[in-house]
Amino acid sequence: MTCTEFIAQLDDLLEDRVSVKLRADLEEHLRGCEHCVITMNTTRKTIEIYRSHELYELPDSLRERLQKAILAKCKKC
Repeated sequence: MTCTEFIAQLDDLLEDRVSVKLRADLEEHLRGCEHCVITMNTTRKTIEIYRSHELYELPDSLRERLQKAILAKCKKC
């Protein structure tokens, strides 16, 4: 399984809508791919925060870096 294939199934995996075979394949991929583990954990946490309506204050330095990155990306378009 490739990372692209894993990401395509991530929503169904997190919502427990995958077959036993597919789950085994996804878990096998996770055992060897730290990038996908991080992606899955980050996605899961984002969904949890969104569903709980928690407000999360970004540190000022992170907020500034994020804003600069977004503006730089928009200028390229």
